[in-house]
Amino acid sequence: MASNTTLSGARILVVDDEPDLRTLYELTLLREGYRVETAANLAEALQHIGESRFDVVITDMRLPDGLGLELIQQLRARKRPERCVVITAYGSAGNAVESLKAGAFDYLTKPVDLKQFRTVIVSALQEPAPRAVPVGRVGLPPPESSDAVLQRLVGESDSMRRVKERIVKVARSMAPVLVHGESGTGKELVARAIHASSHRTGSAWVAVNCSAIPESLLEAEFFGSKKGAYTGSTQDRDGFFQAANGGTLFLDEIGDLPLSMQSKLLRAVQERCIRPIGSPQEEPVDVRIISATHKDLGLEVLAGRFRQDLYYRLDVIEIEIPPLRERREDLPALCQALLRRIAAESGMLVPPLSKAALEQLSHDPLPGNVRELENLLQRAVALCDSDELHLDLDVRQPSTQEASFLDGDAAPLNEEQVTIPSDLQGHLDSQEREILMQALRETGFNRTAAAARLGLSLRQIGYRMARLSIDAPHSGELSDESL
Repeated sequence: MASNTTLSGARILVVDDEPDLRTLYELTLLREGYRVETAANLAEALQHIGESRFDVVITDMRLPDGLGLELIQQLRARKRPERCVVITAYGSAGNAVESLKAGAFDYLTKPVDLKQFRTVIVSALQEPAPRAVPVGRVGLPPPESSDAVLQRLVGESDSMRRVKERIVKVARSMAPVLVHGESGTGKELVARAIHASSHRTGSAWVAVNCSAIPESLLEAEFFGSKKGAYTGSTQDRDGFFQAANGGTLFLDEIGDLPLSMQSKLLRAVQERCIRPIGSPQEEPVDVRIISATHKDLGLEVLAGRFRQDLYYRLDVIEIEIPPLRERREDLPALCQALLRRIAAESGMLVPPLSKAALEQLSHDPLPGNVRELENLLQRAVALCDSDELHLDLDVRQPSTQEASFLDGDAAPLNEEQVTIPSDLQGHLDSQEREILMQALRETGFNRTAAAARLGLSLRQIGYRMARLSIDAPHSGELSDESL
């Protein structure tokens, strides 16, 4: 079925009870050339399945009349070949693991990043058969060879060679690793390479963004919970540690973890055991911890924002990733690799980068590192109307100071540069409004594209637009994704 179906003509079923999200997913897929049907609940989805065959089924985990997991189980019981992608609340490791055990191809967490959404769909369509994941290998992504992952760390500069050599050395050990580097340098890729180069490569890989989980949910998400532990807890739920048992747990942005959670994490790392909420006893876990941060944890310890004992436990081995401005000799190879990826994801021919553009990049500070470079190249590809790619660095992501404002980090300022406004909140709102308006104008008020440009989710940009009373123009040129 799917093997003989072109990607652009693939049939996809979208199951979600939220009309806005269902419409967003549908429009995104239609723009890629797929044929799409939708369902608002489990009953409608089963009716569609009974009447038609699909290449991919995308389902929300929680539906009004059941779970997306039941849909997957029904498909597998009927020996249907559809690949299933589950959308679940962020950090719900237990739900994600259960769906993978049931035979789901992959899962996405809310709020869904549309670029990742499109990439997962392409991967699912290229998969020759539904993937049955054994119980002992439930982590994501699927196991990759050490060489394959290391090849994705593009660069042969002295600093990158040292990083790769260190990855191979530390992979032999069970010691915790702290990966440090500026935003956009590829910290998670380094962590994946350590996992892939270790003897745990065939076991679970669980990645956690510590800054994305509300403080009130941290303990349950990390350590799981027992049935009846709190209101609405109707079954046992595994946490990140249980999901990663036997494999690797990657804690991204560990510097943002609240102090209240740091002491509990310290005990789990130190004793190698956890106590799920509502459980009378501890459970042993075998997990290798790799952490990452863009912050200087030594300074965070001095400032009282990070526990010294946890810092010493996590920073047994440190890997420092150099910023892009310190390895400019890697730019040509890095640009080629990124352009190959963009071509593969977009399904289009991508012209080469002009010498002038490469010269521009060699003198640009690139504060967003590889992530910013990829955004610049994607924009150049989208706007290209010649046989070479050219860059306009004047029209780009917000400046370092603006980006730090949006991310909530305070950029250091020279005292002579500081002018204290009489109405601070009004001044900040005005600056934020100007940044949002610029991104929206440059993308034709396409909220999805503007959000991606600013590093925000669709929900975040919608909230900011509503708070600042930014209305989309009443124009026939308005794109569907801006609705």
